[in-house]
Amino acid sequence: MEITIHRPEELNSSLLLAWHRVMDESPDYANPFLSPEFATGIDRYRGGAHVAVLHERGEPVGFFPYERNSLGVGRAIGLGLSDCQALVHRPGITWDTQELLRACGLSVFEFDHLVEEQKPFGRHVTGTFASPVIDLKVGDGTYAEWLRGAYPGLAKTTLKKERRLGRDLGEMRFVYDERDPRVLHTLMRWKSAQYRRTGRMDRFARPWIVDLVDHLFRVREEHFTGVMSVLYAGDRPVAAHFGPTSRTLFAAWFTAYDPELRYYSPGLIMHLRMAEAAGREGVRLMDLGRGDKEWKDWLKTRELRVGEGFATRPHPVATAHRLWRRPVRGLRNTVLAHPRLRDPADRLLKTVGTLRTSGRPDSGAAGPRAR
Repeated sequence: MEITIHRPEELNSSLLLAWHRVMDESPDYANPFLSPEFATGIDRYRGGAHVAVLHERGEPVGFFPYERNSLGVGRAIGLGLSDCQALVHRPGITWDTQELLRACGLSVFEFDHLVEEQKPFGRHVTGTFASPVIDLKVGDGTYAEWLRGAYPGLAKTTLKKERRLGRDLGEMRFVYDERDPRVLHTLMRWKSAQYRRTGRMDRFARPWIVDLVDHLFRVREEHFTGVMSVLYAGDRPVAAHFGPTSRTLFAAWFTAYDPELRYYSPGLIMHLRMAEAAGREGVRLMDLGRGDKEWKDWLKTRELRVGEGFATRPHPVATAHRLWRRPVRGLRNTVLAHPRLRDPADRLLKTVGTLRTSGRPDSGAAGPRAR
């Protein structure tokens, strides 16, 4: 197995074609977060991205996108933003993890949404977690039909709230692929305010993330299309979502809504409309991303499993990095896994967020350069 290292923007057309072909050969790799378009965006706006290309008999058979700092610490491409990570390869291809890390100049490789299929990384996985998904065609019927049968009360209540929202504010209208960048910036302001209200890290306070999302919004390729969906009441946007799609998979990414309208459950209405529209577009699966949320439990049809961990080779930097990062991840996962710990922690974060934002308008910190 020969391994060559490239910057994402340096990949020629034949390598890009081979990468796309590998994505098409397995449903495990149909996710747009595994596309060269996403890797290129990360490199352009965060920097430090590379791609290891695995060659067998001179033919490219695998693609490993990663980020690397000056100390040789590596992480999955888009770690902290990406909901799917993997070495994208042809069926039947395997690799030696130590050899791979050595070729990439990495002492450690950190991941948190690794595709379960990645067996060579298996002994480096410290935990696996549920990643809920929605099958947009269930059996012989549609997802909407499945949801009405599985959760009739939820479906009825959500539709009732949608009708009430239409009566109160104006006729309801849903746009699956909205191209107005002004609404994208509205979405970012809403999301930024939500992060601050709930005491979470405000991703859209980081200019490079704003620039990345602006860039991905304009990408219109077969294996990665930035899709913004918007729910309107009259002419007023009440909820919006931005995320990437491939030909067959829709990745739920950034969803937010007007906080003044939260009692109408606009976020839930939004996800139902997105699922219906994506299904009509030929998408087969909506990936809701790792994480325990009540609304995900309501909407999911099943779960995938993703792995978290550190692949290492003997090196002092790898030892130091793992000693620093693993306890932090372990504590977070312990809290998230136990409702008795998670719920008080969530309330504490919201209290802190309320204190931080007291007297500050929701739209103030995010601006157009602000998830």
